[in-house]
Amino acid sequence: MVDEDSDKGSGSGNDSGNDSGNRDEASSSIDPGSEDVKHSRQVARRQAHWVRQAAAGVGVAFLLVGVAGFIPGVTTDYDQLSFAGHHSEAKLIGIFQVSVLHNLVHVLFGVAGLAAARTMRGATYYLLGAGVIYIALWFYGVVIGHHTAANFVPVNDADNWLHLGLGVGMVLLGLMGRRAEIAPGEPVAR
Repeated sequence: MVDEDSDKGSGSGNDSGNDSGNRDEASSSIDPGSEDVKHSRQVARRQAHWVRQAAAGVGVAFLLVGVAGFIPGVTTDYDQLSFAGHHSEAKLIGIFQVSVLHNLVHVLFGVAGLAAARTMRGATYYLLGAGVIYIALWFYGVVIGHHTAANFVPVNDADNWLHLGLGVGMVLLGLMGRRAEIAPGEPVAR
């Protein structure tokens, strides 16, 4: 995780004028000493902290769920766990259909979340990107037949609705990070 003190702008000189790619031209004419800008930066620092924490939390949750998918007892019908495909009848906590591939995807998303949580920008784009992927996975799960070869992950109705909730939640958290990134004044540490 990035130390919060680094979010306050170290005055290194590299931030002045070189970070305008994320800000519109009007922000360069804003008085950096105004109370509104100071307040915006304080809010942006808090949001950046929470976005990093959210990415780390999502990463830990995915990692735990991915590992739990390989534990008999936590995963029911473990003896029917297959590498991929709709024939895998194993279910995490008896609800969510899983396979080896499904569990490995969760582990990879977990590792990516923990790595991305090191910076505000990484956390923001992880949450946005993973959120969009999970919304797409929800859509995919809704339109395919659950007992067809297209259900290679595999997913069931419980998975689909969980994917939608996760996707929307991650996108909203990512947008909060994006807001912190484009706030006026000195940029929040990346």
